[in-house]
Amino acid sequence: MKKEETVSESREPEDASSLEPPSNQPDSRQEVHLTIQAAPSTVFTVSVRSVEFLTKHFPGTSVSDWNNWQWQVRNSFTSLDQLNSFLGLSEQESNSKAYGRNLPVRITPYYASLLDPNDPGQPLRRTVVPVALELNISPGEVEDPLSETHDSPVPLIVHRYPDRVLFLVTNFCSAFCRYCTRTHMVSKQDKVHSSQVEWDKAIDYIREHTEVRDVLLSGGDPLTLSDSRIEYLLAKLHDIPHVEIIRIGTKVPVVMPQRITRDLVNMLKKYHPLFMSIHFTHPDEITPEVMDACNRLADAGIPLGSQTVLLKGINDDASVFKKLTHELLKIRVKPYYLYQCDPIPGSAHFRTPLESGLEIIRNLRGFTSGYAIPHFVIDTPGGGGKIPLLPDYVVGREGDDLILRNYEGKTYRFPDYI
Repeated sequence: MKKEETVSESREPEDASSLEPPSNQPDSRQEVHLTIQAAPSTVFTVSVRSVEFLTKHFPGTSVSDWNNWQWQVRNSFTSLDQLNSFLGLSEQESNSKAYGRNLPVRITPYYASLLDPNDPGQPLRRTVVPVALELNISPGEVEDPLSETHDSPVPLIVHRYPDRVLFLVTNFCSAFCRYCTRTHMVSKQDKVHSSQVEWDKAIDYIREHTEVRDVLLSGGDPLTLSDSRIEYLLAKLHDIPHVEIIRIGTKVPVVMPQRITRDLVNMLKKYHPLFMSIHFTHPDEITPEVMDACNRLADAGIPLGSQTVLLKGINDDASVFKKLTHELLKIRVKPYYLYQCDPIPGSAHFRTPLESGLEIIRNLRGFTSGYAIPHFVIDTPGGGGKIPLLPDYVVGREGDDLILRNYEGKTYRFPDYI
C-alpha cells in the first residue's frame, strides 16, 4: 500500500472533507499500549493492536502518519473492494447493492483495526459495514424521521425547542454509522463542508433570535473541520450575548481519536462554557487511544456526555450496557442519552422492542450509581422531540399514600397529602 505524505500538525490542517481517500485494511486484540512522540509538542497513546494493524496493512507507513488525523481520513475504507481486502465478508456484507444505496461507507483505519476480520456478528463491525438487510424498507421508515427539515427556518438551522437550536455545520463524517438518523443529509455531497457564507446566514438567525441560549453544533461531524474553521464558529457564537452555552456533537473521539490534538484542545477551552456529546456504542470502543482523547478533553474543563443508540444484538444486553456506562465514567464521560433507534430506511434489523430499553434502565437503577444511568428517550417521528421513558415505579395510591416499587421489586409507601 502506498505511503501517504505526512502533514505536520504544526501547520493549519485541511478540513477532512477536502482530503481524497485511496484504498486499504485489521487484526490483533491486544490492549497493551505505547506512548509515542507523534509530532513536536504532541504525544499520543498507540495500542499494540494499532501498531500491528499499521505494520500489516500499511507497510512503510510510520506511526507519525497513523497519528495524523488527515492521514486517517485520506486512508479511510470507502468501498466493498477495500473492505474485502481485510475482512472475510459474509454473504450479507458482500451484496454490492448495499454499498451507497442509503448511506456511503467510510471507516477510518484506526476504527477498522478494532473490527474482527473473522466475525460478521461482532458488534463494532455491524455498526459500520453495510449488509443487504439495509435494502429492506419497513413500514414507518422514512428518510427524515425526525422532520428536521420541517423545523428548519433557514438552511443549516433546526429550531425545534424554544431556547435552543441545532446548527448542522457540515454533512461530512469520518465514519458512517449504518443506523444514522441523518442518512438523508450525510449521504449527499460526501466531501463538502458548508461554506462560511452559509454559516454566516445561520449565525445571523441565531443572533436575531434572542430566545436562543444554547447552540448545538452537529452535522455530520464538526470535528472533521480544521481548527481555524471550528474556532471561527465558536468565536462568532461566543460573541452573541444571549448564547449562554455551546455544545458539540461528535463521534470523532471514538472513530478517530488522533484528531484530539493538544492544539485543538487548547483552542476549544478558550470558549467555555463548552460541552461535548460523544457518540459511544459499545465498551469495545474504549481503547487506550480513546481514553487518552477523552482525558485531554476533560482536562481542558469540557464536560463530556455520551449519546448511545440502542441496537439489537450490539448493546441491548443489560450487562454489556452497564459495562459501557462504567467504562465511560472511568474516562469522565457521563452517560447522557440512550436513544431508541430511529426508523430510517433499512434499519429494522437494528431496532429493538421498546421494552429492551426499559429493561436496561431497570437493570441499572439501584444496581449502579446514578451517574451511570442515562435518560432513555424516543426522539419522536414527525418532529415531536425527545420523550423520556422510565420503568413504572409508581404502583398507585391508597388514600394519602403513594405506593412505590423499588429496584428490588419491593413496595413502599410515601406520604403524599393532597
